[in-house]
Amino acid sequence: MIQASSGSNGDQAARRILAELFTAAVAAADPMRVLKPALPEKPAGRCVVVGAGKSAAVMARAVEEAWPEVDLSGVVVTRYGHAVPTRRIDVLEASHPVPDEAGERAARRILETVSGLDEDDLVLALISGGGSALMALPAEGMTLEDKKTVNRLLLSSGLGINEMNRVRRRLSRIKGGRLAEAARPARLVTLAISDVPGDDPLAIASGPTVHDPEEGQDLSSVVARLGPDLPDAARRLLLRPAAARPAFTADYRMIATPQMALEAASAVARRHGIAPLLLGDALEGEAREAGILMAGMARSVRRHGLPLPAPAVILSGGEFTVSVGRTAKPGRGGRNTEFLLSLAIALGGEPGVFAVSADTDGIDGTEDAAGALVLPDTLHRARQAGLNPAALMTGHDSYSLFSGIGDLVVTGPTLTNVNDFRAVLVLE
Repeated sequence: MIQASSGSNGDQAARRILAELFTAAVAAADPMRVLKPALPEKPAGRCVVVGAGKSAAVMARAVEEAWPEVDLSGVVVTRYGHAVPTRRIDVLEASHPVPDEAGERAARRILETVSGLDEDDLVLALISGGGSALMALPAEGMTLEDKKTVNRLLLSSGLGINEMNRVRRRLSRIKGGRLAEAARPARLVTLAISDVPGDDPLAIASGPTVHDPEEGQDLSSVVARLGPDLPDAARRLLLRPAAARPAFTADYRMIATPQMALEAASAVARRHGIAPLLLGDALEGEAREAGILMAGMARSVRRHGLPLPAPAVILSGGEFTVSVGRTAKPGRGGRNTEFLLSLAIALGGEPGVFAVSADTDGIDGTEDAAGALVLPDTLHRARQAGLNPAALMTGHDSYSLFSGIGDLVVTGPTLTNVNDFRAVLVLE
């Protein structure tokens, strides 16, 4: 939740508006609201449900509630702490973002569950963000330890999510359409919640149910980026041209996207008489550089009324990256709090500018907060608390600053995931 702290009445009003914007964005992606309308026709035979991701368990429960009379069975895997009670579909838990043995077992069980079906059967694949790490079945010749090492390297590499997923697909026995191949000849329908820029099905959980036209792509530049710590087995697989597999079409249905979340927040802003400016749902780049850029836009709105006059809110989605370098010893933080600390430093206490940036799944990276808030007095309160904003920025320790001044956004698992949500509120 977004907490109130000391400050003017204007500050408290801004906090309430930011809280409403974030809450609306998350609610727009609630599987219990959005899944049922996307369900296909009920099958003549069995319905086998499989899935992976931070939303997989609540998606499974939504299927159960929508189809009480259908012969349902199956298994989904979600992150530790994200399970919800279900009656007919088994829910497993595994590690995210670095995979573990539970994720490997879950992936094997999912493949076993879809094998031996016939044409009258329906496979519902429930896919959401986080599914790539949660279905951790290494490619032939690799071990789970190799896969863990690769994931750690990816998370600190500064690579974009699409590049990361190219690596993950190449190094998996279930991603990149391999789950769909295992389910044949049953009918397969995928219901997905997008957490990636552009809503590319190939990138959501590394595309277990869609054909991978990029499997023969040269990944030598990515291998060089991952460096000498890349396991030899992974290096060989990434540099070896992948054997082409037959293409296939997929019945893939997007039930929630970052754009839907931004549009829900826009509606809330308008009800408050605040003009929304949507920058897009697929922003990428370095978090600290994005913070500087967004500060410049906020100043332009407030001082010059461009590209629109205050009161206004600049909304965006997507996923920034934090490159820490191989020799750095980073502190605590995630891409949302790093973006916000950079924004606060660049604003330098600019009056009338407030911001929230948070991951809609409730977890910013590996921390226990979704993100944080920036107010005009953020830097002042941080220094009063004995914190050095510039040093914490250099040390990638943004979490410590916002924790120290009580401005973290703490929600717990939201059981959905449409990537990061950012709102920069500019008042007159």
